[in-house]
Amino acid sequence: MEKYITRRQRQELKQRKRKRIAIAVTVIAILCILGIIFISRFIKRSGRQLSKISDSGSRSTFDSSPESIPDYSGEDYIVLNQGKPNFNLWDIKNITGEHYSELDSLGRCGVAYAMLDRSMMPDEERGDIGEIKPTGWVQNKYAGIVQSDPPYLYNRCHLIAYALTGQNANELNLITGTRYMNASVMLPWEEQIMRYLDHSENHVLYRVTPYFKEEELLARGVEMEAYSVEDEGSGICFHVFVYNIQPGIVLDYSTGENWAE
Repeated sequence: MEKYITRRQRQELKQRKRKRIAIAVTVIAILCILGIIFISRFIKRSGRQLSKISDSGSRSTFDSSPESIPDYSGEDYIVLNQGKPNFNLWDIKNITGEHYSELDSLGRCGVAYAMLDRSMMPDEERGDIGEIKPTGWVQNKYAGIVQSDPPYLYNRCHLIAYALTGQNANELNLITGTRYMNASVMLPWEEQIMRYLDHSENHVLYRVTPYFKEEELLARGVEMEAYSVEDEGSGICFHVFVYNIQPGIVLDYSTGENWAE
C-alpha cells in the first residue's frame, strides 16, 4: 500500500533538499577559494625561487647581456627579470662577506656584492670621503634645480650603502652619481634592506653593478639585486636598474660634463 505523504512532509523534504544543496555549494565554494589561495601562493613563491643551476656563480644582467638594459626614457628605474634577482643556488651556498671588483683600465668601479647580515651594519657616523674622485667627477652647483644644500649635482655614491656594511672611503665602492639617483631613487631600495636587517637575524644576498657604456666615464646607472636567504625572498626580493639622471640637467656620460637644460 503506497504511503501517503502530507503537504507538510513534502515541504520538509524540499527544505532538507535545499539545505543539502546549499551546504554542497558552500563546500565547493570554500574548496575553490582555498585552491585559488594555494595556487596564488605557489605562483608567488615560485616567482621568488632562484635558479637551481649550482655549478658556478650567477652574473648580473649588465654583465651577461648589457644590450637588454634600455636607454633612459623618462622612468627613474625599471624592473628587470620581473623583479627576480639573477642569483642561483651556488651563490647562496658559497658567497660570504663582501666583494668589490678592482678598478678597470679607465679607473671605473665594477660589480660589488655581499652576503649581508645585521652584524655588518655600522654603529657610528660615516666619515669624510672627500679625497675620493671617482671617474666622471665634474662637479657643479645648480641652485633651484638640485634639491640639496649646497646644491651640488654629484654625490660620491656608494654601490653598497655605508649603512649596510660600514664601507666608507673605499674607491672600489664609490661611483659618481647624481644627487637625485643617490638620495631619491637608490635610497628607498637600500632602506628596505636596512629595515629588514634591523628586525631580523636573516641574511640578504645583495649585488650592485654599475653600468658604464663602452668607454664612458660616468655610469648610466646601477643594477640592484637583493634576496633574503632564510625566508626564500619573502622578506626582500627585488631586481631593478636605476638611472643616473638629474631632472633639469643634461649629462655627458662620456666625460661627466653637465649643463642645465
